[in-house]
Amino acid sequence: MKKIIIAVFLIAFGLLSCKDPKNNTVTTAKEKITDLSIYNLPSKWTTQDGKNMELQSMKGNVLVMVMIYTSCKAACPRLVADMRTIEAKLDKKTKKNVKLILVSIDPVTDTPQKLKTFAISHKMNQEPWIFLRSTEENTREFAAILAVNYKEISPMEFSHSNIISVFNTQGELVYQQEGLGIDNTKTVEKINQEAHKN
Repeated sequence: MKKIIIAVFLIAFGLLSCKDPKNNTVTTAKEKITDLSIYNLPSKWTTQDGKNMELQSMKGNVLVMVMIYTSCKAACPRLVADMRTIEAKLDKKTKKNVKLILVSIDPVTDTPQKLKTFAISHKMNQEPWIFLRSTEENTREFAAILAVNYKEISPMEFSHSNIISVFNTQGELVYQQEGLGIDNTKTVEKINQEAHKN
């Protein structure tokens, strides 16, 4: 009888330890990410709030990303406007599962403080907006994944690609919008589609 009680206790304890404390449900094996996922990157990033993070901490969200630099006076303001337009078209349910991310291509100049000032002045210093910076090496690596080309043409001035990228909840690139001020209907549709899959 003692053995049966111990066995039942161990089984019950095992089930409890498998529960996710956030939603109190039993979890299955950890979801795997594919070789195509940006969550495989070991790079560290810093937000506009000075918080250090890895990309994989955003797993489970649809990511909409663009690469800019805050001192840009030409294309970047248009890209920021395009991101704002996309945000305005997303429904409330979608926004709960989306992160809108602006990645600096000028990490030397774009300190967390400068990113914070930019975010506040553009009313983008709240969810779902995130500004990121890293080392120049990590930034180059990430730009290559997004097929974003950029080149410093003078101090604090860059030429760069104008691409907005959409990643699914597993960090895989699923759609790209290229150009400035273009019709973003397909981009918004793809974001909604990915956000509602789960």
